[in-house]
Amino acid sequence: MELYSRAAYAGVVSVTVEKRVVPRGDDDYLQEAWELKEAIREDESLLKQRWRFFADAYERATVYAYVAGDDTLVGFAAARRDGYILFLAVSPEYRGEGFGERLVAAVAEDAETVSCHARASNENALAFYKHLGFEVERRIDNYYEDGGTAYYLRLGERGKFRDKLSEFLRR
Repeated sequence: MELYSRAAYAGVVSVTVEKRVVPRGDDDYLQEAWELKEAIREDESLLKQRWRFFADAYERATVYAYVAGDDTLVGFAAARRDGYILFLAVSPEYRGEGFGERLVAAVAEDAETVSCHARASNENALAFYKHLGFEVERRIDNYYEDGGTAYYLRLGERGKFRDKLSEFLRR
């Protein structure tokens, strides 16, 4: 996949981005994923996990990652075998390029169902998941360590998602 973006010098730069899969038990891109998560936490007050929790969950998950040619982590999704997305993050400079959709699609290719939790106050995440066909199944008060409320979301009718998945992958 090639991604085009405007550079500071007003020229167009082509960047090659490849999909990689990190199998359960490996820690490839763990530090980079932590740094991306922490940058988002600082900028957006989201993804407030502690290092040990994050690292343990990451290493027990299959991680789908998009990596730029200079080995920069563009985004990642860490998911359990049952399709539950533990973490999903896309670097702000790559948002709107379809990487989030492709990460969810990668999880969906390997699982019967796809589900996740999203902070009730995270309107961007909720809009993103609803756009893909996720449905809110329940609200959970005090879900997060800081007392925040979460929604448990599950991908809606599988056939509809397969149609959307095909659409995203054709781009």
